[in-house]
Amino acid sequence: MSINTKEFFNLQVPFFYPLWRRIAVVAVALAWALFEFASGAPFWGFVFAAMGVFAAWELLLSGWPDNAQKE
Repeated sequence: MSINTKEFFNLQVPFFYPLWRRIAVVAVALAWALFEFASGAPFWGFVFAAMGVFAAWELLLSGWPDNAQKE
């Protein structure tokens, strides 16, 4: 049994069609990163910052879901 990593990291699913959900996921991840940095845990701060940046790219900056709805 193997994990399909292409599908594992795919955030472009119908759950994220509403803009408020996409913004909330990015905001929570980045806010948690700030909390981790402020509490003296830089490793976890970088982990959550990377998650927030990845989510922002996939959900807000890549042009999805506008491109998917045109097809």
